[in-house]
Amino acid sequence: MAEKIKKLYGPAFLANAIADIYNQGSALLYTVIRKIHLFNKTGGTVTFRLYIGATGGAVAGTELYFDYPITANAEFNVYGALRLNSTDFLTGFANTANAIIITIEGDLNAV
Repeated sequence: MAEKIKKLYGPAFLANAIADIYNQGSALLYTVIRKIHLFNKTGGTVTFRLYIGATGGAVAGTELYFDYPITANAEFNVYGALRLNSTDFLTGFANTANAIIITIEGDLNAV
């Protein structure tokens, strides 16, 4: 049975080089990401990339978003039900350091 929606990650800056953003390592659970909130706190447009795959992964064909722009002082929200198993990593980066803040909400479920 699903637990209550909770903050899984952040708020934190996206790095400006590929980095792991989220993974829960228990083989007894899987994550359902319900919302990804991204906010550009700078005065210019910044792009970001998100991937699902291996740790530190940025492999072609695993992109959720690729060079997606967020304009100055704007936000972008993704809603849905994205399942991640214990071996899946959400990775990504922004093209500018200290620009995009990411927060992830969802729930954890027993396998």
